[in-house]
Amino acid sequence: MSPAPEGRREFGVDSRALAMSDYVYILESHLSPEQNRVVEEFRKIAAHANVNLFLTGGAMRDMLAGSRIRDLDFVVEGPALKLAKSLAEQHGVKILSLDEANRTAELLFPGGVTAELSATRRERHKPAKASASPATIQEDLRSRDFTCNAVALSLSRASRGLLLDPTNGLADIEHRELRAINTYGFYDDPSRLLRLTRFQVRLGFTIDERTRMQVANAREAEVEKNIPAKALGEELKRICLEDAPSEIFKALEDAGLLALFNPALSGPKVNLPGIAKVEKNAKLLPDDARTRAAHLGPALYALTEKLNAKERQALIKTTALSKADVDLWQKLESRSKKLETALRSARIRKASQVYRIVSVAAPDEVLFLLYHSPQRQVQERLRNYYQKYLVTVQEITPEEWATVEGKPGTPKYAKAREDFIANRLDRRVKKPPAQPEVPPPPPPPPPSSWTTPQTAMARRAR
Repeated sequence: MSPAPEGRREFGVDSRALAMSDYVYILESHLSPEQNRVVEEFRKIAAHANVNLFLTGGAMRDMLAGSRIRDLDFVVEGPALKLAKSLAEQHGVKILSLDEANRTAELLFPGGVTAELSATRRERHKPAKASASPATIQEDLRSRDFTCNAVALSLSRASRGLLLDPTNGLADIEHRELRAINTYGFYDDPSRLLRLTRFQVRLGFTIDERTRMQVANAREAEVEKNIPAKALGEELKRICLEDAPSEIFKALEDAGLLALFNPALSGPKVNLPGIAKVEKNAKLLPDDARTRAAHLGPALYALTEKLNAKERQALIKTTALSKADVDLWQKLESRSKKLETALRSARIRKASQVYRIVSVAAPDEVLFLLYHSPQRQVQERLRNYYQKYLVTVQEITPEEWATVEGKPGTPKYAKAREDFIANRLDRRVKKPPAQPEVPPPPPPPPPSSWTTPQTAMARRAR
């Protein structure tokens, strides 16, 4: 188990002085309330099963870099799939995908938080396919792609807060540097070439010299041609869900890797301005898990907007996108028409009417209309919702909500709450009555010659 590197500082504190509880505190302060609840559910079910639980990967990297934690990656030294199924049965968690070979499950929790749960494993990559075998947590971390992703935090009862860093990833995060763990990592898993570019843009890290040489050697051997279609599709989706996908696609184009998704994605057919517009509009929406997941469809729509039907079909085949993923982008325009029609209605005369429509709208449809709708009225009403109406409702205090009649969860309360919001949005602030203008006082008369000091003295002298 590797100690924290010499001189490492986190929030102004030398990591050598950080206790196990300090890392737990740093983690909890970086997580949203929903994410903290997910961590607690994992801790409880792992303790009940008597298995060691660790938080790893992107969550630890982002926490130690001081960034917002996007992904929750858990590993257990035990039956991961069995635990995933228990979470689904007991806590209403939805299983998005199961990978029996790698013993990995992707889960969706109430509140929109997604998490990945896997068993500790040692990966072996062969030309035809990758395989995994059971391993310890230390072996698991040493078989990962980059050192910044090979840090783990124990969440088990006996060692909660214990940091594991066998590849000195803390130092690389401190130096803001991306370093490959394995000399032949890009040969073993060529999709790491795409991942390296994505992390470089997202984190703003540099690539260390030895890793640059490894990339050059792998590119000379054209290993990128061996990336499986499924891996290409997964990486494409991850890029679309980033905060700045246009910058990542531009970096991939500059590196000659963007054409892996489709040879037609080059020159004027790479719709970088469109993707940049989507990501700019996305900043209007709340930064929560549900909304971030909705970026996928609009981003794919913008990316493929300049491709013809044949080229789009080729991209689908090259990336092995599922029908559900394809529908998210190809059916987005038709799905959004109902929302556009509602926002164009001449019957809308009040802010509360716009609020009622947009508050229940699908976020990907909102993003699409902000990107694509030519209707000025639609654009204005969507922007007013996020910049004015939603802010107004968020400013309502708990004391004010307590005045709403009815019991929360009942139809009566829902109706009363809706009326309360409508009243708040539609009320007009009364201007104070205009005060009559008071004419300025007349200027004083000019002094008379009979009242000046000089004339007064002259009169006394007479």
